[in-house]
Amino acid sequence: GATAAFALLGEVLLIGLLMTVASLLVVTLPAALAAGIRHLRRFAAAEHSPFAQFWRDFRSAALPGAVVGFGAVALMLLLLLDIDLARSGFLPGGFIVEIVGWVGLAAVAVAIMLAAGAWAPETGWRAALRAVPGLIRSDLIGALYLVSTAVFVVVLTWVLPPLFIAALGCAALAVVAVPERRRRFLNEPPHSEEL
Repeated sequence: GATAAFALLGEVLLIGLLMTVASLLVVTLPAALAAGIRHLRRFAAAEHSPFAQFWRDFRSAALPGAVVGFGAVALMLLLLLDIDLARSGFLPGGFIVEIVGWVGLAAVAVAIMLAAGAWAPETGWRAALRAVPGLIRSDLIGALYLVSTAVFVVVLTWVLPPLFIAALGCAALAVVAVPERRRRFLNEPPHSEEL
């Protein structure tokens, strides 16, 4: 399990590499993310987590997940075009359009991460996508953590593109860890006051 910090780091880097290979087609990124998240959940829970299971999860998620990936890529390209047009100075109120574009990109990134975290072979992508609004409403601070995770992935990749592998593994770990921090906080026993 995830009791040893270096073992967890190694697992995050390995799963980041597998997810990168699985997402080379770009539209398969949601499926790769879903399989990576499921792998890290099993690893953190000290369950049997062979890499063969990662590939089984990826195969189950890939074809329907490609539809999600196409939609996400199309929406992100549209938002990037809006941001570019807003910066050109040709649009009235370009500053507002640019802000809306950046917020939209963050929303798409968080939705993809949450949907990938909610995906299961039994329920599929449709149920995972339907769960996203409820997940955001139930843990708004967690959604903000995932926004910062998406920014982290983009900045790290921009600084040095090969770091995308590690950043992608860290993004999968964040999707696993963010809900856990809330469960731990809610289940934490009250502190006894000293007299």
